[in-house]
Amino acid sequence: MNIQTYEHDVIVVGAGGAGLRAAIEASAAGVSVGLVCKSLLGKAHTVMAEGGIAAALANVDERDNWKVHFADTMRGGQYVNNWRMAQIHAQEAPDRVRELEAWGAVFDRTPDGRILQRNFGGHRYPRLAHVGDRTGLEMIRTLQDHGIHQGIAVYMECTIISLLKDGERVVGALGYYRENGRFVVFHAKAVVLATGGVGKAYKITSNSWEYTGDGHALAYHAGAELQDMEFVQFHPTGMVWPPSVRGILVTEGVRGEGGILLNSEGRRFMFDDIPENYRNQTAKNEEEGFRYCLGDKNANRPPELLTRDHVARCIRREVKEGRGSPHGGVYLDVSWMTKPGAFSKFKDPEFVRSRIKDPVEHIKKKLPSMYHQFKELGGLDITKEPMEVGPTTHYIMGGIRVDPDTQMSRVPGLFACGECACGINGANRLGGNSLSDLLVFGKRAGEFAAKYAKEHSAGRINPQQVEEEMRAALAFLDSPLGQENPFQVQYDLQNVMQDLVGIVRTEAEMVKALERIQELKERAKRSFAPGNREYNPGWHTCLDLRNLLTVSEAITRAAIERRESRGAQFREDYPEKKAEYGNRNTIVSKGPNGEMQFRWEPIPEMPAELKRIIEEMK
Repeated sequence: MNIQTYEHDVIVVGAGGAGLRAAIEASAAGVSVGLVCKSLLGKAHTVMAEGGIAAALANVDERDNWKVHFADTMRGGQYVNNWRMAQIHAQEAPDRVRELEAWGAVFDRTPDGRILQRNFGGHRYPRLAHVGDRTGLEMIRTLQDHGIHQGIAVYMECTIISLLKDGERVVGALGYYRENGRFVVFHAKAVVLATGGVGKAYKITSNSWEYTGDGHALAYHAGAELQDMEFVQFHPTGMVWPPSVRGILVTEGVRGEGGILLNSEGRRFMFDDIPENYRNQTAKNEEEGFRYCLGDKNANRPPELLTRDHVARCIRREVKEGRGSPHGGVYLDVSWMTKPGAFSKFKDPEFVRSRIKDPVEHIKKKLPSMYHQFKELGGLDITKEPMEVGPTTHYIMGGIRVDPDTQMSRVPGLFACGECACGINGANRLGGNSLSDLLVFGKRAGEFAAKYAKEHSAGRINPQQVEEEMRAALAFLDSPLGQENPFQVQYDLQNVMQDLVGIVRTEAEMVKALERIQELKERAKRSFAPGNREYNPGWHTCLDLRNLLTVSEAITRAAIERRESRGAQFREDYPEKKAEYGNRNTIVSKGPNGEMQFRWEPIPEMPAELKRIIEEMK
């Protein structure tokens, strides 16, 4: 076959916040850059990020600084984070936000004109720079507008199915155009993976259709290691009604602006269960929590703004014990503040009234996307009635193991950043850290990929490897063994992961899930997508299944081995956190015979000065 081949110094796979930032930085270094995106440019899942960008700008509370942000990130991650990545992130995030502003991002403002910051779960001070609840959209708009002037070549609606190697080194990638099914080869000195997460392995997810674990699986099959894959974050608040929008994210910003969680009895259940290590920083009553949301520096956060893993488990408990909403969730209510006399029960109602002149307009201004989302999709006015919400698969803390400074994996020439990379978040990500992670480590990945490209000549692409990969991909179109519907295989996998490797886990269920995944692997090999390559979504699903099954197996194996509860991993059979698991990470890699191997990796000793910061912040 006559295969179209493109030559670049650096290829970036993924055009979300991390991929765009990497491409911009690499191009600025003077190398040729190709940007490959699975969807259309500007349609990346980053646009769905609503709450804000976490950075210690100290515009709202002067007590904030990188040390507090570092300590919050480490505590949220239960101290299995890569401390060097958490340090770099906290130190460099403010500059990345100011840089984004200089490139044209229009942030909400304080009265004196500085970037406004809001409260978010797990953050000690108001730290999230935001644009209403459309921050991700503004980030993508800004990066895209800035990036298109850098001379970056963009290849849209193109899916990468394999990384190409010359010996141990990555030298390019093989992909296909989704519209016509034609294969394309990208020859490069360095490859940056920025493909996002794995949410489509689960039945209920806030993730868009692109999130099939492509980067994780591409790196794994190329010889890279995956770290901490057991840590899958279930965002506590996704839409649960109507069914067509189940799982779509309801931003944490709703709770940051004063939204409260209620069960079917009308009780604010989050006050029932406050973790010991957050007790001194959590509000003792409703008034104190709301004052915190309105910027009172002397107030403590409401319990709704505890870490996501904890809030998600509390919601699950209410539903399981029969106190849920009619459609299997709980109620998230911001409309309480629009009711007559809402603030009269407070000891100091004038404090609230001085900050909220018109509660209805306040909600519409602070949460415009949420207002329109529920109005258009659910037929519900959030200024008048509560939303029904429940946990949804949202983010994976685990990913490709990379060097914290350069973002290069253990495979030479292969870099990763954003959600498909691992390290900064540990066992649980704090809200808002994802967007600053994209900027900080997207920049670093692009910078060091360009440096690597300048120092190395282009490797040789093996035509035999390309031929084998294409033949394997085309086999799904006319396989004599073809009898399985790929959509049914994916549906069955999503049910397995949702039911057996979800928010609450047990060894018996996960061993069963592992057996089911092996069966699904065999079924996936027999997947059949009759027809030709043009406009054939069945064929695309056949190709996605390999990635989905790879990440599902990695999540399950790592979750079985971590016999404790920590962060996003909650084991019903091992409900306590164990000290022996707090100083090591789970690692999975591909064995010589194609089997998935597991090992533990000790966490490097943290420098004394960083230990002191954590102790001081406690």
